[in-house]
Amino acid sequence: MGQKGAKLTPKTTEAADMLVEKLITLGDVTSRKMFGGYGIFESGSMFALVNSDGIAHLKVDDSILARFEKAGSVQHGRMPYYSIPPGVLKNTRSLRSWASTSLSVAKK
Repeated sequence: MGQKGAKLTPKTTEAADMLVEKLITLGDVTSRKMFGGYGIFESGSMFALVNSDGIAHLKVDDSILARFEKAGSVQHGRMPYYSIPPGVLKNTRSLRSWASTSLSVAKK
């Protein structure tokens, strides 16, 4: 989730906790420490991550990639995760909608 050798920071933990709190209505949403960041899961399916810089990302496939690119999202390395646009992150309703779509991608 983070850069090689990155250490978990309070900023990263805070971002992961906030994401779980806002997305708890999607089901059994939990976080797990991974490589200096966090993986965000729903019932065992990872659909989001927070990198070691505290930036939240959602899982993307070809069916929703254009939506993320149009919003200016940035891919997390070579992984199929793209940053959550700031406007989406600030609006809980939008965030839940985008995350729900990413959760469907993760469960395919």
